[in-house]
Amino acid sequence: VQDAASGRDPGSGGDEGSRRRWKEEICRILGEIQAPLSPLLLRLCHWLLPKLLTRLFLGVQLHRGQLEMVLRAARTPEVPLVFLCSHQSQLDGLLLSFVLLSQGIGVPRVMVGARTSPHLRSLLQRLGGIFLPSGMAQAWNDRDEGLPGAVLDAYVQEVLQSRQPLVLFLEEPPASLRLTDPARRWLLSVLRALRDGAVPDALIVPVGIAYDVAP
Repeated sequence: VQDAASGRDPGSGGDEGSRRRWKEEICRILGEIQAPLSPLLLRLCHWLLPKLLTRLFLGVQLHRGQLEMVLRAARTPEVPLVFLCSHQSQLDGLLLSFVLLSQGIGVPRVMVGARTSPHLRSLLQRLGGIFLPSGMAQAWNDRDEGLPGAVLDAYVQEVLQSRQPLVLFLEEPPASLRLTDPARRWLLSVLRALRDGAVPDALIVPVGIAYDVAP
């Protein structure tokens, strides 16, 4: 992040005012990516979601053997879990978050698409939703990421080092069977964290969510 900031304005790295401006810009970008979790909202959603799900679905089925494998993987010391998911419905993130939290795996950081209203974005961030910084969500160019790309990479490293589960959706609903540009960018940050030795390893968990009728 420091290299990216100094690269955008060469010669001003030692100026106190410049450092303050860069810090403010970095905090702004980080605020676009995530927000502190709200324990009150998490408890409220944990109470409301079962009631919502029972109204929407006749039942939710989990493969017990696969769930036990995930629970064993979650106990692996110093190795974070990265869930790579197909995407059938906008409810996928809430459903998967509820399952992981109810099984004691923890509150995941869940990738959310860019087409979200500001109020909903703020709410989802408080519940663990994460977003690409503005500009990167519309068109990603690996050769011109600048400071937003550096902040995103640093953020993903922190998430993996703290062993927070990371949930990435590979496609946009309705499923197009094509890896989206935002998914490519999140995956690149994970690969960079592994390449740079931020974490020794990561356990990749493929997730498929299917509905009789997608809500």
